[in-house]
Amino acid sequence: MSENFDRLLQRVRACRLCEAHLPLGPRPVVQMAPDARILIIGQAPGTRVHETGIPWNDPSGDTLRRWLQLSREQFYDPAVVAIMPMGFCYPGRGKSGDLPPRPECAPAWHEQLLAALPHIRLTLLIGQYAQRYYLGNRYRTLTDTVRHWRDFAPDRLPLPHPSPRNRRWLTQNPWFEQEELPALRTRVHEVLGEGQL
Repeated sequence: MSENFDRLLQRVRACRLCEAHLPLGPRPVVQMAPDARILIIGQAPGTRVHETGIPWNDPSGDTLRRWLQLSREQFYDPAVVAIMPMGFCYPGRGKSGDLPPRPECAPAWHEQLLAALPHIRLTLLIGQYAQRYYLGNRYRTLTDTVRHWRDFAPDRLPLPHPSPRNRRWLTQNPWFEQEELPALRTRVHEVLGEGQL
């Protein structure tokens, strides 16, 4: 990795921008290398990810890896997959789950990090916060946005959150597993194949 890239990651991991609002304190969780070809932009780390410092190191991550048909080794290779959530630290707990990602992270860091990732061929936008930030308000709901995934393919794909809490959504929207998942897997394999040339 270049010295500039290393320095940028060190600055991100040392970030204390919203420290006063974080119940468990700051622990920015990102994964990336300049050669990464797939970028995952999710919401924010949960408590397990905060404890381990490993992104998607929970049941949601197991589902996401299954959706992508990637092994843990592939998924956690920063030269293959870059991971940059909307909020880099665990935001705390609300009434019905974790709080939304802190709003400071994306404006402070995303543009700089994206500029350092010139080989990204596929960006996965997981959940409403990433979709609103990067796709705007073109569609009213997450379901509408994900249902219109073809409007953003092949370079960007909106996905629902792979949380076990979303089983009901998956049951109510069978088209996701029937239509978008096969296209997602095909695109992932295309991108990884390009990386081997």
